[in-house]
Amino acid sequence: MRSNRALYLLPLMTLAIVAGFLGWSLVSGRDPASIGSALVGRPAPRLAAPSLRPGEPALGEALLHSGKPVLVNFFASWCTPCLAEQPLLERLAKKDGVTLIGIAWKNKPEEARAWLQRLGDPFAAVGYDLDGKMAVDWGLSGVPETFLIDAQGVVRLHFRAPILEKDVEDRILPLLKAGS
Repeated sequence: MRSNRALYLLPLMTLAIVAGFLGWSLVSGRDPASIGSALVGRPAPRLAAPSLRPGEPALGEALLHSGKPVLVNFFASWCTPCLAEQPLLERLAKKDGVTLIGIAWKNKPEEARAWLQRLGDPFAAVGYDLDGKMAVDWGLSGVPETFLIDAQGVVRLHFRAPILEKDVEDRILPLLKAGS
């Protein structure tokens, strides 16, 4: 009879252990952005997307192998953090001369075009990934995500959140100035 009671307590003890682990992981202060990226240090994934701008050619590999570093930014018009990041991207393109390639992720092309027209378009080339297939190759977990690709087409940085002024000053511009 006593062993039957222990069997009834086993699910409760399991639940308590799982709840304790989940609670610890929530309050431990771990930063999801610190996970890193398997792409850093490797050649950039394939870039193939229809152009968001009517009449312009599709985006292709040549954009990543132009002999100079580029930032590839995945965004969406429905993404609030993308909205917050947009002025910094504009500044990077205009003031700092950074070449930006934009990919509208899971976004209707007409909505993405309207969004860029309203907020400003910092991209040297911009395409769209409506079904999200290209984003799988890039390891995208959401938007915005930004990748710094060096002059040889190798991923040097990956940001899984909106880039901030601190990121630009401490990480992006030093690598660009070094000619990575």
